[in-house]
Amino acid sequence: MYDYDIVIKKIIMYVEENLHEPLTLENLARQSNFSKYHFHRIFQSSVGMTATEYIRMRRLANASAALLYTGERILDIALYYQFESQEAFTRSFKEVYKMPPGKYRKIMADVLKKREESYMNTKVKGWFLSGSSPYNYEMGIDHEVVHQGKASGYLKSKSVLDSTEFATMMQSFKANQFVGKRIRLSCFIRTEAVDTYAGMWMRVDDAMEDVLQFDNMSNRPIKGDTNWNRYSIVLDVPERSAVISFGIILSGQGTVWADQFTFDEVDVSTPTTNLEVQGELLDEPVNLSFDDEI
Repeated sequence: MYDYDIVIKKIIMYVEENLHEPLTLENLARQSNFSKYHFHRIFQSSVGMTATEYIRMRRLANASAALLYTGERILDIALYYQFESQEAFTRSFKEVYKMPPGKYRKIMADVLKKREESYMNTKVKGWFLSGSSPYNYEMGIDHEVVHQGKASGYLKSKSVLDSTEFATMMQSFKANQFVGKRIRLSCFIRTEAVDTYAGMWMRVDDAMEDVLQFDNMSNRPIKGDTNWNRYSIVLDVPERSAVISFGIILSGQGTVWADQFTFDEVDVSTPTTNLEVQGELLDEPVNLSFDDEI
């Protein structure tokens, strides 16, 4: 089976590096080595929007950050992100952010300033910090490094000295709605100066808190500096499942941002990424003298 996930990651990386350059569906299809029709179909199926919509959304997200964190003229921001005019940029911006760019810059800059002054250690609704050394890490909301919309979540090291230390920004919920299904957890992740590893994780437990399914991307870690890209975990949710937990993990030093978490049901043709390999229970013990070869 062709690994479309690798192709989509390659295309998203290409888009992120060229948001300020002309990007066409034909060009992206050539990058993927697929026909334009086939590329359009697999991108929309994987990401949940067309490539054109994705590019527009990412340009607007970057433009919104530029409005708040730089003094660049609105026209210059619009042209840099390939909008044909300030008017075209304003129309697109209002569709997403519900106000024109100039008003957004004035109102949101003031809102953010007051928020940063008042809530230096902001809690993140629905999420909590855990891990081996949560006190050596910080989680929060970032309005400057954003993938889509107005904010992303981040987890970063503060006083981490040992690469074995880790923390996770996580949450848990009842498994009821997904029992008996195969589900895919996806999100967009960006990293900076990650020296050991970062990733996403998901775990399915039964009522006794025994692990039924688990994946923490330890076999495909994210390291160093990476731009926004999409990552996925696919796990089965067995009949006796009770709780699903998930989040982002950071081991050692660095910063990881996450945005746009989604859960969706997939069919059995989508392979799981489960790392908990539970062998078949034998009828009796074997190879007690270690004489048998593998």
